[in-house]
Amino acid sequence: MEQLRRRRVRWVFVGLVAALALLAGKLGEVQITQHAAFRVAKLSQTAVQVSLESVPRGAILDRNLFDLTGRHAAARIVVIPQLLPEREGLAAELAAILGVDAGEIRAHLDSPGILPYPLSRVQKETVLARGWPGVGVLPVAFRYGERPVAAHVLGHLGPHSPAASGAAAEPGRLAGKSGIELFYEPELAGRQPVAVVRSFFDARGLPLPGLGLVVETHKGDDGRQDVRLTLDLAVQEIVEEVMDRKIETGAVVVLDIATGDILALASRPDYHPARVGEYLSSGVADVFNNQALALYQPGSIFKIVVAAAALEEGIVAPDTTFACAGHEDRLVRCWLAEGHGAVGFAEAFAVSCNPAFARLALQLGSDKVVEYARRFKLDQQAVIGFPFPPDRRQDLDLISRPYNLVNAGIGQGPVLVNPLQITALVAAVGRDGVYIPPRLVIEIRRENRVVRTLEPGAPERIMTAGTARAMNTLLKSVIAGELGEAARVPGWGSAGKTGTAQTANGNNNAWFSGYVPAEKPRYAITVFVRGGGNGGQSAAPVFREVAEQILAH
Repeated sequence: MEQLRRRRVRWVFVGLVAALALLAGKLGEVQITQHAAFRVAKLSQTAVQVSLESVPRGAILDRNLFDLTGRHAAARIVVIPQLLPEREGLAAELAAILGVDAGEIRAHLDSPGILPYPLSRVQKETVLARGWPGVGVLPVAFRYGERPVAAHVLGHLGPHSPAASGAAAEPGRLAGKSGIELFYEPELAGRQPVAVVRSFFDARGLPLPGLGLVVETHKGDDGRQDVRLTLDLAVQEIVEEVMDRKIETGAVVVLDIATGDILALASRPDYHPARVGEYLSSGVADVFNNQALALYQPGSIFKIVVAAAALEEGIVAPDTTFACAGHEDRLVRCWLAEGHGAVGFAEAFAVSCNPAFARLALQLGSDKVVEYARRFKLDQQAVIGFPFPPDRRQDLDLISRPYNLVNAGIGQGPVLVNPLQITALVAAVGRDGVYIPPRLVIEIRRENRVVRTLEPGAPERIMTAGTARAMNTLLKSVIAGELGEAARVPGWGSAGKTGTAQTANGNNNAWFSGYVPAEKPRYAITVFVRGGGNGGQSAAPVFREVAEQILAH
């Protein structure tokens, strides 16, 4: 028994020695091989950090992979309050260098951050030469440039709302509030900035000697993805430059007829996505309304629907005539006071005769007018890749209500459409009667790889090729006449239709929608000017200028 007891004690001792050896080895590994990692972790716990990226977020790109938000890097002053010398004097000196109020500067010196002031080369060199502790001049990545394009498409950012996303609250985080920024928030959002500046402190809060301001860059995958749109930056810039000169409130849409891709979609008034608070505080929140997707009465633009329906149904012929008594017409007043008299179908379209198309709508009947408006997708507000909520006021069935058909025949009364819908319809005429749903997003990308593609919509014939050819002739006749003269594109030819929609306040809305070139068309363009008066006078010239510049590009 004694021998057995000694043997057991010996084995227990051997086990303890082995365990101690293993523990010693592990301790050595921790002390030697993991010392650096623990030191970094320890430092991180006592570090003050400032992000050198305004918003950790993926890019929004045009079809050619050009950045649309104007992302750029610019030098800014970074401050770490714990390292600063006497703050009142520093604020005064910085104010003198930057040319701003000292009190304004002082307000920024109590927390780590970036001073919101652009720096000239001289200002940058002056600040660096002073060598103030806790003050650095570093490149900061900004999401928005001085003038980003397509603001109503891109959207804007605002404080993260955990209730909306189901995620935990993250103080200081910005998230999409409208447009692409909102619809693709999960794809665009990044987990950490591309670079930060840090200062390290010991347990007593004193700066660690010799470290100063340390810049750290992050090169790994932080989850952010890029969204590639169908927009063409060059075309979008052409459109916006023309609009800034000629349209106070309205929209311009440009579609690629071959594909249905939206090449430009612009709305006015415009806004800067980085200054949303300024618009809200000044009471001009209507700048956020996207006029290209807003519903309006189309006026005579709707005569495209009535004319095509009449051709499809075979109720008009080359010798079909209508009576127009002008302002005295018993059915509906014509815009031409003396009237057009006995006017043929083609001429009635070219001169936009209201009584002729009101009578044509009556011949078709409300059921047929509604049927063709639906066939021509004027009840479809959806855009591939841009899931904005549809406006429920659009209800084509209202055309069938008593006394509505006559007004509907001339694009008034219950008929409501948006400029993008009209552009897609006109593009279908230019495509020999084939409709392709408009698309705004091509794909989602991650580190230069495509991770998801949004395929173009399926083509659908909405009118016979014969009707489309006849409509092409009618649209060219508008350009040849007085009403569409301002939309003529020399050397290329054009086809289109004017529209002047009456409003309750008497400020008529102006439309022009068409395509260029007239033969083998490439671009469908719609111009809408709210309160613009006559479509031939205010919208048609914008169409011509935009078309000329795009074709020359």
